[in-house]
Amino acid sequence: MKFLPVIWSNLKRKKLRTTLTLLSILVAFVLFGFLSAIKQALAGGISLEGANRLVVRHKVSIIQLLPESYKARMERIPGVSAATHLTWFGGIYQDPKNFFAQMPVVPEEFLPMHQEFLLKPEEKQAWLRTRTGCIVGRKTAEKFHWKIGDKVPIQSAIWAQTDGNHTWEFEVTGIFDGKDKNTDTTQMFFRYDYFEEARIGAKGQVGWYIVRVADPAQAPQIAKAIDAEFANSPAETKAETEGAFVQAFTRQIGDIALITASIMGAVFFTILLVTGNTMSQSVRERTGEIGVLKAIGFNQGQVLGLILAESCLISLLGGVAGLGLAWVMIGRGDPTGGMLPLFAFPVRDLAIGFIISIVLGVVTGVFPAIYAMRLRVADALRRI
Repeated sequence: MKFLPVIWSNLKRKKLRTTLTLLSILVAFVLFGFLSAIKQALAGGISLEGANRLVVRHKVSIIQLLPESYKARMERIPGVSAATHLTWFGGIYQDPKNFFAQMPVVPEEFLPMHQEFLLKPEEKQAWLRTRTGCIVGRKTAEKFHWKIGDKVPIQSAIWAQTDGNHTWEFEVTGIFDGKDKNTDTTQMFFRYDYFEEARIGAKGQVGWYIVRVADPAQAPQIAKAIDAEFANSPAETKAETEGAFVQAFTRQIGDIALITASIMGAVFFTILLVTGNTMSQSVRERTGEIGVLKAIGFNQGQVLGLILAESCLISLLGGVAGLGLAWVMIGRGDPTGGMLPLFAFPVRDLAIGFIISIVLGVVTGVFPAIYAMRLRVADALRRI
């Protein structure tokens, strides 16, 4: 720490160059934060979903419907402890920009199956009593300033009522929270019995099933048994774990991990060159001063340490500032208005970013530091 004033003075020697280098590093780490948040939003559900749940959809596509009668048949398969269904509603609130997920469910089956959604007992009872009732996630309720008892009109582009009206009115009977911060609380769920009675067409058809298995280790075998049960039927199924389902869904966009790694690799390689060039120039400009330090008793290890400390300091300052700025900006929520409900900067990636900033400082400073360490006193003093 006693050499910190010396290191800081060296950084202030060329203020413009140091500032531009810091800004370059800062921007790189802000980008790192946003890419980490996007990867978390698109693929983070793979590690969050329940290991004891399967998703059963139509074999052709998730937009193809399945018979409601499949539920009873699946529950008779050994290893299946419960099953419930959901259907995509595809509605908007007031404006096309106000998109979020809404699904009709059977409350008595849905809530025990999804214990990551926390709902007060009195709100649950109100939902069961109110035919047009719905429960809404905390994020969506806060976004639209909804409260218990509000009547909410949702316009669906998919489902019409028997009178041809595409606008459905629901009453908010509950607002649910997530078991942890990674739980998606942007969704809305309403009663399937009301939906089934009021919709026109596709009676007795549902979107997909969530199946709970007694033993998560047997999930692959149970998934095969479910598919075998409906093989050669008009609506064959594709059963998979929730993690595999989320992974397959994100693969429609692409390999998220590879995409983010490629972008960040290119960015950090560029920053490596920029910062390395800055440190090399700084050391060359101070060749005479390094010679003086060696002449007055600084050994090779101390010279090496001073240059590496300087490189690590500039990298840490830019990295920590960039990570902090990314944390603040990402903490404001999903910038897509609901398309990425799990948009968040994982603490794990925040720690990785901090480690990367240290590694970046060491890598960019090691060659100038070795040059300074090996510099002969006579050669250095000759350049003063």
